[in-house]
Amino acid sequence: MSDTTGADSGSLSVLSAGAAALARAADLDTALAVIVEAGAAAVDAGLAAVFAQDPEHGGIELLLTLGMGEEGVPAFAAEVAGNPQHPINIAALDRSGTLGRSVTGPDGGSWTGVDLPLVVGAGSGVEDCVGVLTLGWPGAHEVSTAEETLLVGIADLAASAIALFRLSSMISERAEWYERVSHTDALTGLANARTVRRVLELEVARAQRQGSDVSVAVFDVDDFKRLNADAGSRAGDLVLRQVASILAESVRLVDTIGRVGADEFVLVAPGSAGVTVAKRVMDGVSKLDPVEGYLVTVSAGVARFPQDGTDPETLLAAARGALASAAHPASIGETQSPSS
Repeated sequence: MSDTTGADSGSLSVLSAGAAALARAADLDTALAVIVEAGAAAVDAGLAAVFAQDPEHGGIELLLTLGMGEEGVPAFAAEVAGNPQHPINIAALDRSGTLGRSVTGPDGGSWTGVDLPLVVGAGSGVEDCVGVLTLGWPGAHEVSTAEETLLVGIADLAASAIALFRLSSMISERAEWYERVSHTDALTGLANARTVRRVLELEVARAQRQGSDVSVAVFDVDDFKRLNADAGSRAGDLVLRQVASILAESVRLVDTIGRVGADEFVLVAPGSAGVTVAKRVMDGVSKLDPVEGYLVTVSAGVARFPQDGTDPETLLAAARGALASAAHPASIGETQSPSS
């Protein structure tokens, strides 16, 4: 069997490094570094850089450089960013590379550069340019057919890495968004009714095991229906967001606060601090400016486990009963159990 040629050896090195980077690299920077370092070594390039499309702000951004030195990188990035007609920008825009342009190297001498667009399929036969790979050699350098084939392979690996890691990031962000939305109220950003119910179930179960207390407080915006009818839903939404903000600022880290009805909020507070937290909420709401001439106030009802109930339904019913029996608006109603 004949020995592997230098070109074949370089191709295998790039293939091996690229496969490993795509399969196991922890992040995009690491994957690109592995691919580009192997690629530059395989074609004996002294310089390399990767630019990627910036999906948020448009244009391209410098992600990686090899062989430039830290002092030269900012100037290089600024040179490309400040010139829409720079060959690297043109390569990204036209998706057509250059295989032999004269460039000034970091040593101030003449170098030969190549610019290769990083192109991936975007479905239905459409292709998308996600960036540009540029490499350089000192002095004059003629890119051979074998080198061109290898360079295209390196560019494809770099393009795949960018597309793969950005897709992974997008999927992760979307999953986090769905997770957050499934647990939060869209208007106020607080926990939604389902989340509050689940937290209350868990806290009651924990308190039963440990023989501890749980407080449940129900808050209701006073005269909310009249405000909505007279001033409109926009004013009502503003009040709800303001009250939600006060609630979020007033509770402890161990507490859970959520919106469970049109103008009803529920606090689940481990321990017996429900009344204390409710008073902080009332004080905070009392400092809000009037909305459309209406003074913003809330009333509250507080119940405790196990004195006022031993399951979530009973505790919520007790807290709502205490709210209904509040002496007047902007007051706190408490259950009448012997230990209250």
